[in-house]
Amino acid sequence: MQAIGICRFSYPALGGFQVEHETVEDRVAYLFDPVRIETRFAIFEAFTLPCLRAQTDPDFTFVIVIGDLMPEKYETRLRKLVEDLPQVVVQTHAPGPHRKVMKKAINSVRRDPSAVCVQFRLDDDDAVGIDFIARLKEAAGRAMPLLVGERTVAIDFNQGHVAAPSSEGIHAAAVTAQSWSPALGMLIAAGADLTVMNFAHQKVWRTMPTISLPGRDMMLRGHTAFNDSRQKDRVRSHRLVLLDPVGEAHFRKTYNVDAEDVRRLFSALHQSSLAIERE
Repeated sequence: MQAIGICRFSYPALGGFQVEHETVEDRVAYLFDPVRIETRFAIFEAFTLPCLRAQTDPDFTFVIVIGDLMPEKYETRLRKLVEDLPQVVVQTHAPGPHRKVMKKAINSVRRDPSAVCVQFRLDDDDAVGIDFIARLKEAAGRAMPLLVGERTVAIDFNQGHVAAPSSEGIHAAAVTAQSWSPALGMLIAAGADLTVMNFAHQKVWRTMPTISLPGRDMMLRGHTAFNDSRQKDRVRSHRLVLLDPVGEAHFRKTYNVDAEDVRRLFSALHQSSLAIERE
């Protein structure tokens, strides 16, 4: 069964953000603000890429969507970072309607539309457990009977962590939460052209059969000042605590996220941010 993941890396979609902008130009300026984009690269390197590199089942396709207005230096940097990941396909798209563009991107890499596939989304500041692909395929196989008469079935690995990287290390909190986007998969029926991006992740349980799989850490949601979901009022807060050596070891084993790498990347980010502020 083909497994397809998708990630938007600072793609200036029309819609798809909780923070809206008047024009595409305003959105591009926001996305590529020097401090913001450097933070995104740091957490992408610290959280997202390590978990993909360590998947116990390496048979998956991962589409990274970027905009054709991304400055060349950032596109070159991104492509360099994923050179060692043969599963990654970087696609450049002009600004367009969020769901329409993401649907096109996913379906362009679907090898056989007449076969069932399983899909997932991963933001550029999130991670999943190193056995996510293997367990997602296993769960999808067991969920096949639910697909009779349906076009989609959601598979929700609902246990994991919220984590904030910094020059000190990783501050984190254990969570069990319904339909968060990290580690939320979707079984897509043969012949259906719907994708995991056709649905608001927090509402999938309202629109399709959903399997919840607790009991094992599988989702890691990044927590920074630039999270789109944290830019509005009444956002749920979490009490994050700096990981001790036991916690750091758990993150390495579970997500392939190394606290030493986090400290290195975010110490460099701090210095870079100070330099930008002085300019």
